[in-house]
Amino acid sequence: MGQEFWFCDMKRGFNKVRQKEPQVKALLEDNKHQRIGKLAQGGVYEFYQYPQLLSQSEGVEKVAAILKLNQEPKEVQERIIEILNNYCKEPILVGKQIIQLSKGDEGFPSPITIQEGNYYFNLYAPTDCTFKQPDGTIHILDFKTGKSDFDRRQAYVYLLAANYLYPQQPSIASFYNLETGLVSDIITTTPEQLKFVQIELADIAKRYELERMHYGENPNDFAIIFPPNPGIACRYCNFNSICEFSLSEVSR
Repeated sequence: MGQEFWFCDMKRGFNKVRQKEPQVKALLEDNKHQRIGKLAQGGVYEFYQYPQLLSQSEGVEKVAAILKLNQEPKEVQERIIEILNNYCKEPILVGKQIIQLSKGDEGFPSPITIQEGNYYFNLYAPTDCTFKQPDGTIHILDFKTGKSDFDRRQAYVYLLAANYLYPQQPSIASFYNLETGLVSDIITTTPEQLKFVQIELADIAKRYELERMHYGENPNDFAIIFPPNPGIACRYCNFNSICEFSLSEVSR
């Protein structure tokens, strides 16, 4: 609510049904923000693999070499170096009982098959880090970069996945921004909330399935199936160079 101007069905359409087209594929691969996120995740992973680097004067440089930062654009290099320095000052995973830590390049995990009524759908919930707290609680930690706000809806999806993966243990979730150091509140759910999330996801899965079928049968109806929402968000959309509805000039 109140953020609808950021959401564009057409952007989702490019991602979901046209991602294999050469132009679209190239734009998906050339996404600076996603690249920074993956490299930041990779840096945290390497510090966890080699914790001795946290106390070495050249620790950041060594991790940067592992990540091959010298092959990245200057802006990406500078931001990742800052993230690595920040993590050395605040290595939040030290002492944690890690269950799962993503390196950032694994792709999607195996799906969780969920049944809602008579309908089955696959839930993909790639998490950055999962660790067990001293009391046995499962803690899902999601790393962020940039200035984007924390989205509690994402945490609810993670907690639904945790409910299936660790059914005998309580679970919580939180966000941590590797660039700004901001930490979210601890996010919890009730069984009733998880049921609501599951119902909502089942409805979304049904709608997306119908959209893909409709597009497969009527590719010329792309703009009807995935209506555009042109506006200020066009500035930050990685498809603005090929989208005929993109606004090149948006008044402030």
